[in-house]
Amino acid sequence: MPPSITLVDEALLAACRRGESAAQYRLYQQLSYSLMGVCLRYCPSRAEAEDALQNTFVKIFTRLDQFRGQGPFEAWARRIAVTTSLHALAQHRLRHLGPAGEALDELAGDLPTAEPSALDHLATADLLALLATLPPGYRTVLNLYAVEGYSHQEIGALLGIAEGTSKSQLARARRLLETRLAAHHHPQLP
Repeated sequence: MPPSITLVDEALLAACRRGESAAQYRLYQQLSYSLMGVCLRYCPSRAEAEDALQNTFVKIFTRLDQFRGQGPFEAWARRIAVTTSLHALAQHRLRHLGPAGEALDELAGDLPTAEPSALDHLATADLLALLATLPPGYRTVLNLYAVEGYSHQEIGALLGIAEGTSKSQLARARRLLETRLAAHHHPQLP
């Protein structure tokens, strides 16, 4: 495991279970940066990601007794951040898209693929900015599959969609991202 990753020890968790505020603050300090990264990948704005992070920690602290030590605590906390962020995304859609909702299949047709080296020349900030331009359904499936490691079956269950829909959303997200990468790497001349 890389040295930059801090594992949460059982003594800290025990102190958090007893409600010790200093221990809870220490746990927050240890996990907030990485969990904020999770929330930012799913939530449509930084403010909503910050709200999702706070809700994540409320759930962590109120459900500590549910953590059974089967696997790393960090993975358990990350799953809570993912589901909390997905809930925030769903609430955002309900508030901003009206009663018709949003179709996951936003774009149709075949999109050209980018050359393999386009990604090699892209800065991390540029890549994150391009990911943020993906339609929310595409971005969510791509994050769950490629970043979080969920299977299409698990994604379907989390999002309430068919496994095949998850697969098609991932394929479309990749094609759209490749197109945008190619456009970023080879901008049109005026």
